[in-house]
Amino acid sequence: MSRRLSHLVQRRINNEYFRATETDMVAAMKAKQKEQLSTIRMLKAAIQNEALKKPGTVLSSEDELSVLSRELKQRKESRKEFEKADRQDLVDKLDEEIKVVEVYLPAQMSEEEVSQIVQETIAEIGATVPADMGKVMSALMPKVKGKADGGLVNQLVKKFLS
Repeated sequence: MSRRLSHLVQRRINNEYFRATETDMVAAMKAKQKEQLSTIRMLKAAIQNEALKKPGTVLSSEDELSVLSRELKQRKESRKEFEKADRQDLVDKLDEEIKVVEVYLPAQMSEEEVSQIVQETIAEIGATVPADMGKVMSALMPKVKGKADGGLVNQLVKKFLS
């Protein structure tokens, strides 16, 4: 990336997660932590790519959080596939990457906490049948975005609406 382009991208994403990746990247370089450095570089690149997709706008912390959540989800899905293929070497590598990505995300809610929020949201909306799932999910996801796994949320909503 040219210096000029890099400067323009950085002006559009000068938020907390991006700055955290930059400082952690320097620390990983100094400590010669190759695996951690590689993962942090991938995260930083993902945030920069997202900024390039939205020209003329400044990425918010929520946008950055969405990018980080997407990166975590990709790694978890890949991990499952590598487990099925019995590739323990790649599973171990992804476990390390997942640990690095999770550092940047807010603490994940427990299943009990998510369950409580799901029940409260269902009560607020007055949903009673599985056909109301879309309404519940659209009201619920902003409350748990980045703090809970979407699959778990979906599973709990199905459970309480059936």
